[in-house]
Amino acid sequence: MHLADNLDVPLRDRNQLLLAAGYAPRYQDHQLDDASIAVVMDGLRRLLDAHLPYPALLLDDHWDIVDANAAVDQLLAGCAPELLEPPINVVRVCLHPDGLASRIRNRTEWGSHLLQQVNHRAERTHDQRHHELAAEIAKYLNKSDAATPLTGPVITLEIDVDGTPLRFFSTSATLSTATDAALEGLHLETFLPADDETRRRFDQR
Repeated sequence: MHLADNLDVPLRDRNQLLLAAGYAPRYQDHQLDDASIAVVMDGLRRLLDAHLPYPALLLDDHWDIVDANAAVDQLLAGCAPELLEPPINVVRVCLHPDGLASRIRNRTEWGSHLLQQVNHRAERTHDQRHHELAAEIAKYLNKSDAATPLTGPVITLEIDVDGTPLRFFSTSATLSTATDAALEGLHLETFLPADDETRRRFDQR
């Protein structure tokens, strides 16, 4: 357990290590609708609503949408229906040709950012689903596209919504005190306006 802690081994994998050594699992791994973690899930969903009028999503450790606030609907409008069938994978929706790819103005930069995140998690977890997602989205990125020089303090998502170019920067928060494997994988992804035009559009709603 000391080695696993220092190597930042995910809780599910720590349970597997314990089982392999003949010990009982130490960490719970509930379904997200289990009553025992309802108060935590309720608190996270309140954070989604508190972030309005700006978009926010609650994602699991595979970037599948667990929940989202109403502002996210504006960003997902126009995506192919099959991409919006649960479980909705937000990374796939962003870069799939039938998703948001055609509307993301800086697709090379944003796509590279997402691919780096997925690759990093795949290296940490050795989860086959992470490796498969990384391989899939890598195919959507055109390596011949020239990346625009980065000039701002953060990487932004630049996306056309109803013909209007909008710019966001994102923040990601996790439960650093989670002792349940299902909760450990959750992260709250929030988007904030990166320019005045984007802020005005959402503030008026």
